Amino acid sequence: MDNFDYHAGEADTRPWGNWHVLGSDNAFVVKRIEIAAGQRVSLQYHEHRSEHWVVVAGQGLVTIGGDEFRVSARHSVFVPRQIPHRVFNDGKEPLIFIEVQIGDHLAEDDIVRLEDDYRRC
Repeated sequence: MDNFDYHAGEADTRPWGNWHVLGSDNAFVVKRIEIAAGQRVSLQYHEHRSEHWVVVAGQGLVTIGGDEFRVSARHSVFVPRQIPHRVFNDGKEPLIFIEVQIGDHLAEDDIVRLEDDYRRC
């Protein structure tokens, strides 16, 4: 298993929206994530990485561990590794945030899905 799997310019479309890698190296990954109105990502956690999110547009509901709170532009959120988390765009516009991943393994195979609206568990 490689420590690092993301490359600048890489992008993917998901049922809930899309992501785009803005920058990366062996120590970090920076992604732009867009969640479509009415959609949410899976309830998930990561064994090897933590994440820091800065919301740049839209609004939504974030769950981290047992806590839920509202976010909108200029809010930031820290997600520790191994803590279940989810983002739900309950607004009418796209929810866009910048995600910085830091950890000893930065790859898509470090997503452990607990619940998923799109049957990917």
